[in-house]
Amino acid sequence: MVHRPLLLFLTFVTSLVYGQSPLQEKIDPIIRPLMEEYGIPGMIVGITVDGKHQFYTYGVASKETGQPVSPKTLFEVGSISKTFTATLAAFAETTNHLRLTDPVSKYLPALKGTAFDQISLIQAGTHTTGGLPLQVPDEVRDETQLTEYLRNWKPAHTPGTFRSYSNPGTGVFGRAAAAALKLPFDDAMEKKLLPQLGMRHTYVRVPETEMEKYAQGYNSKNEPVRVNPGPFASEAYGIKTDAEDLLRYVDIQLFVTPVNAKLTRAITNTHVGYVSLGGMTQDLMWEQYAWRADLPTLLAGNSPTVALEQHPVTQQNPPIAPGPNVWINKTGSTNGFGGYVVFIPALKTGVVILANKSYPNQARVAAAHAIFAQLSP
Repeated sequence: MVHRPLLLFLTFVTSLVYGQSPLQEKIDPIIRPLMEEYGIPGMIVGITVDGKHQFYTYGVASKETGQPVSPKTLFEVGSISKTFTATLAAFAETTNHLRLTDPVSKYLPALKGTAFDQISLIQAGTHTTGGLPLQVPDEVRDETQLTEYLRNWKPAHTPGTFRSYSNPGTGVFGRAAAAALKLPFDDAMEKKLLPQLGMRHTYVRVPETEMEKYAQGYNSKNEPVRVNPGPFASEAYGIKTDAEDLLRYVDIQLFVTPVNAKLTRAITNTHVGYVSLGGMTQDLMWEQYAWRADLPTLLAGNSPTVALEQHPVTQQNPPIAPGPNVWINKTGSTNGFGGYVVFIPALKTGVVILANKSYPNQARVAAAHAIFAQLSP
């Protein structure tokens, strides 16, 4: 059931200048049914076309306060954070601090003499470690236990041959990149990468001064929740950002917002395709499809089966060079938030969808696909 305050705010739709947008009547029928079906308190859609932004806001950032969602509302973006981790690693390479072909253990000495001697940073960054699980086991609660778990872990498959979507894999990937930069991961992200991206409202650790902008998330029982700290939380799902900053990030991916040359090269390198599974090609954390891929192909690649199970993959040798005619996407969730980012370089167009409740990935993909249908030539 949707409560009256939420219904009142469902009509609160803004553009960049808080006025009417010609797309509003096309976006509303896509987003409002999602909110009603899944009981989502608040959402925002951000669209960039050749660097020009529009925002469509719906509902509330907090049911308790009634504060409306705005382009400056902070959302947890879950695994979209993995693309930032990939960018950090790629930037460490373009600044000559590491090589992505090196083994993970070269940068994490505690893992020397383990399976990570045979797992490259590329394999950690493409979920092809050989079987690292989705989550760190519940019994692993501190750094000592985490190191012991990783030292004792054995791959079920030859690295590079199977994809198993993995927070621990992302964790060692990010931790190695930060170690190469001689910084703790949170500092590497907040003090080195994010400032160079020009993302001034994006955080791993939300400052006290910004907490009033931080949306309240809601779990499947509609209870208020926010992300909990845990092993590899920062590396795998720790970013909090607003739609304005996230669209800037998309513009950088589309090369319509310039950054320095080494960071530009790093961004480009995160779009290289290393392995393929069905219609999806795995880049460094980003996932790409043919530009004109149909909706069933996109839904299959973003399905629970692909996320939760191990699948054999086709190695791309040589890797697929970045190109314009692709649909590049990433979903992200925490217990109380759900996000989606997609962009098509050939069109210089991207869409971000953020919500303060988690809901099925496939519903997000379908919504973005429908939005693109209104934008694409």
